[in-house]
Amino acid sequence: MHLVDNYKLINSKINQLSKNVTLVAVSKTFSLDYIKPLIDLGHLDYGENKVQEATQKWSDIVKLKDSIKLHMLGNVQSNKVESAVKIFSYIHSLDSEKIANKFATTQTKFNKQLKYFIQVNIGNEKQKNGIDILLVPNFVKFCRIDLKLNILGLMCIPPINTEPATFFSKLKKLNEECELRELSMGMSSDFEIAVQFGATFLRIGSSIFGNRINVS
Repeated sequence: MHLVDNYKLINSKINQLSKNVTLVAVSKTFSLDYIKPLIDLGHLDYGENKVQEATQKWSDIVKLKDSIKLHMLGNVQSNKVESAVKIFSYIHSLDSEKIANKFATTQTKFNKQLKYFIQVNIGNEKQKNGIDILLVPNFVKFCRIDLKLNILGLMCIPPINTEPATFFSKLKKLNEECELRELSMGMSSDFEIAVQFGATFLRIGSSIFGNRINVS
């Protein structure tokens, strides 16, 4: 199937489940030429994992079409924060005081207010980024009150080869305890379950674009 057909199918499934969901088309590794049919169709939200790739790929088109919103899904290194603030509208991977401080000072410098999700290590996995579940409430308060960051909600990636509902349920409860409204959870393999647990931002890549390859 063509990616536009894939997109329409996914969109239809989402709309049957909820009208309150933002579909982030995860366009990492794919060229702008490959993505262009979705842009022409009017889709506005795209996810990238690397600051440099996003800057090279999207800088010109975002200037021409400022309704396009880019979502940073990957970990941001301290030396990349300034570039990230310039190109992204959303950060889904805030996970340390150091980076939160850097974003706060940098967005003030550029007079640009980003929207943030705090990444939670929902499965307590050593190899994954994210805030420990027990530390999340205090980290949310620090970001919102001390740094005045616009924290929309929490984000997670459940452990692979597990039942995601358990982890989505945990994140939803934690989100409510922190009095946050949005939830970034759900990808190609589990987005329908995520919506059932209140996801409002879905990060879907392979079901739209196909397998991750460098498409020229």
